[in-house]
Amino acid sequence: MSERKSMLAPFRHETFRMLWLATLFSNLGGLVQSVGAGWMMTTLSSSHNMVALVQASTTLPIMLFSLAAGALADNFDRRIVMLVAQIGLMVVSILLAILTVFGLLTPWLLLGFTFLIGCGTALFNPSWQASMGDVVPREDLPGAVTLNSMGFNLMRSVGPAVGGLIVATAGAAAAFALNAVSYIALIFALWRWKPVRVKSQLPREKFGSAMYAGIRYVSLSPHLTTVLFRGFLFGLAAVVILALLPSVANDYVGGGAFVYGTLLGCFGFGAIGGAFLNGRVRERFSNEVIVRIACAIFALCCVGLGLSREVWLSHAVLIPAGACWVLALSLFNVSVQLSTPRWVVGRALALYQTATFGGMALGSWVWGLFADIGGPQLALLCAALVLVFCGAVGLRLPLPAFSSRDLNPLDTFNEPALRLDLRPRSGPILVMIDYRIAQNDIPKFLELMADRRRIRIRDGARQWAVLRDLQEPDLWVESYHVPTWDDYLRHNMRRTKADAENTLALRALHQLAEPPRVHRMIERQTVPLHDDTPLRELPDV
Repeated sequence: MSERKSMLAPFRHETFRMLWLATLFSNLGGLVQSVGAGWMMTTLSSSHNMVALVQASTTLPIMLFSLAAGALADNFDRRIVMLVAQIGLMVVSILLAILTVFGLLTPWLLLGFTFLIGCGTALFNPSWQASMGDVVPREDLPGAVTLNSMGFNLMRSVGPAVGGLIVATAGAAAAFALNAVSYIALIFALWRWKPVRVKSQLPREKFGSAMYAGIRYVSLSPHLTTVLFRGFLFGLAAVVILALLPSVANDYVGGGAFVYGTLLGCFGFGAIGGAFLNGRVRERFSNEVIVRIACAIFALCCVGLGLSREVWLSHAVLIPAGACWVLALSLFNVSVQLSTPRWVVGRALALYQTATFGGMALGSWVWGLFADIGGPQLALLCAALVLVFCGAVGLRLPLPAFSSRDLNPLDTFNEPALRLDLRPRSGPILVMIDYRIAQNDIPKFLELMADRRRIRIRDGARQWAVLRDLQEPDLWVESYHVPTWDDYLRHNMRRTKADAENTLALRALHQLAEPPRVHRMIERQTVPLHDDTPLRELPDV
């Protein structure tokens, strides 16, 4: 296999190696902590639902706060955001260990601390995943995502067993303390990393506007909405194993904390295998076929785990489940990253996490309720049916192939020289573009304009319309609004090289030799008694 396609290619980059190794130890601590929290809940409460809520309390914040974290990732220094998240996680873990040592932990207090840990993860993840595009070139991005997933699951193969051993011999407090220490390596690595900063010519977007821009972009990108919906369904069903595994270990195979850890270890071991198979599987099958196969095999694993009463069989069925988990989720992640330009990638990844982890949080709660009603077996069998449905959805909403479109900034826009003395916040701005279109070219023109509308609104335009002159039928006018002059500049700077295809096709239909004329106007909702936008002197050319 060529180096371009090699999963190990990202290791050529020193920064990636440093951060990847640091996350290994951090992931180990997080997995040890999750074993400690899951098993601690079985000693504090006999309710299957409370046990499942440990998983839900970790994933729920990711659903709730990922979009806000994505807006931070796209508008602030991602390195600083990640440092704040890691330091906060370390502080929470220290407090959790202290309360456990002094016997002050209750079921709801434990859920509260795991919720705070989920909040830190929600803050960290969009910046971390979006930073991969800053650390490695685009051709190495699929490998970087896969290696990150493999690193997590490498620790998942040993971390839960280590966590189970620590909990069984030293108690949950030791697991929580180890997790607190595990953040130090990643904090140090992030502190050393000095990424290249591209200074923006425009002021930072307002927080609310930035979140809305992310939602608008994803909602107007059909490929992304398909990925998010499939990720939600997969997370909703597949989380049943992670949510109910403590109950399965305790009730069905009669094991203790160590057996629970080894069961999780088998899931992680399978995930490592899935990571190594990723490249080869993607070469042989389409994205949609991979997701369908992953859903089908994971469903069979849920059935096997629900029916098994043997320790060895329960361990065995978790290996293919882990492989399918990585194959599906890493494919969703890469699809989002390769379909999104850099200016909004943090928010797109955040919305993907909101959908996927929202499904996991909802699934953890739902399957916990099912387990309380009819036992873990009922929950596992019902989740298997949802996984079959997730695969069948692909018949109507197939997962798109990885985008090969060039989403780098077009960088051809130059701010026009204005005769009026506008301020950055002046507005609203009306933009009108004149086209001269021959009668025979109108069907093609309208087809291009439909795509143009989606691009414009996706990048921030409002009240988009296309107009036709009643007296000069060959004159067509595209019009749209933006709130301020800054928003107009930002709208144009978001244009990608892939978007240029639409612009070039429209210009090819334009009958005049000169480019379509652009009118930029400032609106007035009332008539002022004096001119509040005086003329400015233009420099001599």
